[in-house]
Amino acid sequence: MSASSRIGPCDIVVFGGTGDLALRKLIPALYLRDRDGLLPRDTRIIGVSRAGLEDVGYRVKISGELGHSLPPGTADPRAVASFVRRLHHITLDVGGRFTTEEQAWRDLVVALADSGRTRVFYLACAPDLFGPICRSLRRWGLINSGARVVLEKPIGHDLASARRINDEVASAFAEDRTFRIDHYLGTETVQNLLTLRFANALFEPLWNSAAIDHVQITVSESLGVGGRVGYYDDSGTARDMLQNHLLQLLCLVAMEPPIRLDPEAVRDRKLEVLRALAPLTGAEVARATVRGQYTAGIVDDRPVPGYTDELGGRPSDTETFVACKAEIRNWRWAGVPFYLRTGKRLDRHAAEIVVQLRGVPHSIFPGVSPAALPPNRLVLRLQPDEGVELQLVGKQPGPGDLRLQPVPISLGATGRSGLLSPGPYARLLGDVLRGDPTLFMRRDEVEAAWAWVQPILTAWSESGSAPLHYAAGTPGPAAADELVARDGRGWV
Repeated sequence: MSASSRIGPCDIVVFGGTGDLALRKLIPALYLRDRDGLLPRDTRIIGVSRAGLEDVGYRVKISGELGHSLPPGTADPRAVASFVRRLHHITLDVGGRFTTEEQAWRDLVVALADSGRTRVFYLACAPDLFGPICRSLRRWGLINSGARVVLEKPIGHDLASARRINDEVASAFAEDRTFRIDHYLGTETVQNLLTLRFANALFEPLWNSAAIDHVQITVSESLGVGGRVGYYDDSGTARDMLQNHLLQLLCLVAMEPPIRLDPEAVRDRKLEVLRALAPLTGAEVARATVRGQYTAGIVDDRPVPGYTDELGGRPSDTETFVACKAEIRNWRWAGVPFYLRTGKRLDRHAAEIVVQLRGVPHSIFPGVSPAALPPNRLVLRLQPDEGVELQLVGKQPGPGDLRLQPVPISLGATGRSGLLSPGPYARLLGDVLRGDPTLFMRRDEVEAAWAWVQPILTAWSESGSAPLHYAAGTPGPAAADELVARDGRGWV
């Protein structure tokens, strides 16, 4: 987003340094930045965990894990060997008592003795540890003038806990030093969305209720909960995906043009969208939302267990699928529904935004009604293959009768330039190092999103009804199709 600027030497401290997120996403992203010459020469990476590893053991572990986590062809042995020399490890149970962990904190103080370096504290751990870690960092004098903290979602379990966590973090770090990360906002396609909207005269006149029929935002996963079953059963899809990823994408589609492309102007516009969302409460929740839970089925031609099977047979009302209809009460979007859906163990792995335009008012083509013409759509794909496509209607080639067909026009795709995208985490970590919070959530954004989702969670809880079942490997509960069909529309 911002112009590149020189980054001085940094100390990047990853709490949860041997956890799943660090091993699969953060450390590989830092390797890619290092491989591409985007980490300053003297930057150190310090993993903090309960693993009981020395530096050498941590380096060996990371060397092995990189081979599994990196895209094919990116794990260059010389680059990996150079990268792991940056790695250090400190054994510390961040949830332990000060009386038993004081020496480990002293070790971290010694490791960070060079106070002139920028310090990035990445909290790749459970949200209930955010406050204790920040308090300990302040207590041990580890927050220098260049320090910043990165928080993974979800920020809290509900609105009250989100406010409490934000208060605890704010007692140690100023808001402009707090980076709440959502890796979806680091994709090429999301940044392309802003460019398409605000750098082209073609789209802005059409970006409103006069031209747009509806918007669909889909994040579909074919995987199950896997090793996250403990976390997931306490969280569910609404907390894990709807409250953050999907609402953030909705904000970027729907926001008004910012005065300029700077962090606060962009985030102010996103906040306006969240505050304009029509609240869903009580009976409205039953009409406008669907929640489901996967049962055993077939994914990629192999049988997979159901959600409760992964819990060891224990019954659970935790949802693994959510679909909802959202409306934005402002001049631009009045009457335009935003359909959101996300779930696990579905029939495909995809993340995309579909902006469907209204149909033509009259058809001049014999025997073709306006409703029979394929709709124009702008499709923004975030996963698995990033790209932007404009779907128009054209003539089918050949002699004879005039026959119409959909014509996709690619407006941009990752890899077309021949350059390998470093991935969203690598891009966003660069923004953290530069101190650019444009693509990160501000506190009031997080709390506004929770304020909209909280009544939905409350209504589900009070209804006493269980999630609807859907077989793994299918598109989800039939009720999600009915949610859209009631408006005369269908999922793309």
